[in-house]
Amino acid sequence: MINKALNHLEELLITFLIGAATVIIFISVAHRYMSGVDIPGLQDWLLTLDFGWAQELCIIMFVWMAKFGAAYGVRTGIHVGVDLLAEQLTGAKRRLITTIAMSGGVLFTAILTWIGTDFVIHVRHGGQTSPDLEIQMWLIYLAVPLGSALMCFRFVQALHKFLT
Repeated sequence: MINKALNHLEELLITFLIGAATVIIFISVAHRYMSGVDIPGLQDWLLTLDFGWAQELCIIMFVWMAKFGAAYGVRTGIHVGVDLLAEQLTGAKRRLITTIAMSGGVLFTAILTWIGTDFVIHVRHGGQTSPDLEIQMWLIYLAVPLGSALMCFRFVQALHKFLT
C-alpha cells in the first residue's frame, strides 16, 4: 500500500516537473521573441513582464527531476548499469557479481544520502538564498538527500527482488 503510493508520488513528481519546466521554458522563449514583434499594445504589455527567474526555476526543476528520475529508473530496471561482466557469466558467478554490483548501488546511494544531508544542514545554517527566486538554498539542495534516499530504497528493493 505504502509502496504503491510512493510509486505514484514518484511518477507524479517527475511528470509535473518535466511538464511545468517545458511550459515555463516555452513561455519564456516565446516572450523573448514576441517582445520584438511590432504589434501595438502587445509589445508594450510583453515588455512589462519579467521572466528573469525562469531559467533558475527550470534548472532547479531539472535537478529534482533527475534525482527522482534516477530512483524511478532503478525501480523500473532502466537505470544505466554496467553489466558487461555479468552478461558474460552464468549461474552462481553471475548471481554473485550482480549482487555485488547492486550492493554497491545501495552503499553508494546511502553514502550520498548521508553526505547530502550533512551538506543541506550546513547550507541551512548559512542562510543562503537563490539569486533570482530568493528561495532558501537548503530547500533546493534537499533534492540530493531525498532523491538519493529514494534511490537507495529502490536499490534495496531491486536487490531483494533479485535475491528472492
